[in-house]
Amino acid sequence: MEYKESANSMKLTNTTKSTKPAGAGAKSKSKSTGFSKQSIAVFIFFILSVTVFAQENTPLYFGNPSKASSDLFAENAEENYLMEKKQFSMSYNNKTLEANWVAWHLCATDIGDSGRSNKFIPDQSLPSEWYKVKKEDYQYNAYGFDRGHICPSADRTATSEDNQATFLMTNMIPQSPDCNRITWKNLESYERELALSGNELYIFAGPVGSGGTSGRGYFDEIKLENNERSIKVPEFCWKIILILPEGEDDISRITQDTHVISVCVPNKQGCHVAGDWDIYKCSINYIEEITNFDFFDILPDDLEEYLEEKQ
Repeated sequence: MEYKESANSMKLTNTTKSTKPAGAGAKSKSKSTGFSKQSIAVFIFFILSVTVFAQENTPLYFGNPSKASSDLFAENAEENYLMEKKQFSMSYNNKTLEANWVAWHLCATDIGDSGRSNKFIPDQSLPSEWYKVKKEDYQYNAYGFDRGHICPSADRTATSEDNQATFLMTNMIPQSPDCNRITWKNLESYERELALSGNELYIFAGPVGSGGTSGRGYFDEIKLENNERSIKVPEFCWKIILILPEGEDDISRITQDTHVISVCVPNKQGCHVAGDWDIYKCSINYIEEITNFDFFDILPDDLEEYLEEKQ
């Protein structure tokens, strides 16, 4: 991907070929069962309804943006591996050694007084043959990037177990200190203010592009010591937030007036100088364009498109 950035806007030209996730667009023929078309339709509607409502207040309630799968034999599984934890869900990429995206639901009950674990640990739930990134692999003295949380530590303080989960290295990306400690942190604080003010949030976030700057300079990747592998350094950090007043039957409460926030923040030192996180607002459509993901795909198409055009 080739990025072009000006003083007033960020523009991306995608020079890579877009590919559909495994199974996307595939159609299959069903065998005759003897049931009427009407009974089959009713049954399918029932199953879909149960599935949707069972997932309310969970990260992927509004859809799986990359159609990630936990099936290791699925097409592109190594680059789009679904991991669902109690605290968040993610698509993990074993080639870049970081998540493509992390999704979580945030409300007031997620915020407590457990404190910050600060114990960064490898994620042992990854497939056994995959490399598990360690705290030391970020080599701060050489590269200067923070181990930046995607799902924030402070979003999961109801229990010590919840907070520790955010310190899994699969939940980290190499983030410039100014992005992580100032711009990104301020946006995270605003999210929690919304949650503590009677709202619930559905959040997606992740890295995109290649190449960021730290206090040590510009890097495309962090090369692992005694290993041929590298952790990709992103060029931007993006986030999408859908905000609803606390309540039930969330999908039925989405309207054109539903508040959404989407941002794309440069992963570089000095990103805070021009202003706070809100200067990096963009549309969800823009993030879909640069990531090739599809957000909120269970919404009616016209409503989905309306929300995704907002900025």
